[in-house]
Amino acid sequence: MKATFESITAPGDQSFFVRKFETKQFSAPYHFHPEYELTLILSGIGKRYVGSHIGDFTAGDLVLLGPNLPHCWKTDLSSTQELSSSIVIQFRDDCMGKDFFNKPELSQIAALLKKSAFGLQFTGNIPDLKQALTALQQEPSSFQRLLMLLALLHTMATNTPHLLLDGQSVYASMSAVEKARLTSVVGYIVDNFQQEVSLNEAAKKANMTPNAFCKYFKKVNRKTFMEVVNDYRIDFAKKQLLNTNKSIADIGFESGFNDISNFHKTFKQRLKIAPLSYRNQFRSIAE
Repeated sequence: MKATFESITAPGDQSFFVRKFETKQFSAPYHFHPEYELTLILSGIGKRYVGSHIGDFTAGDLVLLGPNLPHCWKTDLSSTQELSSSIVIQFRDDCMGKDFFNKPELSQIAALLKKSAFGLQFTGNIPDLKQALTALQQEPSSFQRLLMLLALLHTMATNTPHLLLDGQSVYASMSAVEKARLTSVVGYIVDNFQQEVSLNEAAKKANMTPNAFCKYFKKVNRKTFMEVVNDYRIDFAKKQLLNTNKSIADIGFESGFNDISNFHKTFKQRLKIAPLSYRNQFRSIAE
């Protein structure tokens, strides 16, 4: 999957976009756009990909993303049969006027928006924020929606704990060209880590020779291409070990390893514990 650029055009009577999605699964590709994005998960379970971050999402997950930060949400259909739904707000830096967020009264919001370049997950005050987002999405007056967005951002900036999702992000300081190049490669990994991945194909995504790509990728990510691929595979395997009764071998193959001994070796190197012991350890805690 190549990371795609998403063009977002707000309706003529609005300066920002707010939508509610309800679908069997979130299946949007790994993509980026120049707008800020605030996403609240109303229902569904799965994986959240933000920059180089991989995390789980469930109902109540609330994330703010800065402009051009690659992202996607993927529903785990093996874990839930319920519909996946979300409220998404997308707005540009100048949606309320050029330099609007640089006003001294809005310094806390400006600081929040600056940090969103790394992706922010909000960890407190979620019921109140959910209520505010739902009311904003349902509000018929475009003028009131604008005021509600500003009030929502103020609450998030001043009274809501949050975590950086991709604190080591290599995207934040990249040029647009470099960001697009790396996003294409990571998009390829996100879409293909459960099967055989090709270094040559990844190099093509970056418009580089395989040798030049290997050096470039390690310099940017501080990991080799296959180390990053295995990050995705092991993260997927961990969830399967905890949430399914599938055999260790089946999980290894479904995670993208075509050799079970390699799966065991890689898993133990990363977590200092064998896959079966990992499963048993967490299940004994839950009992």
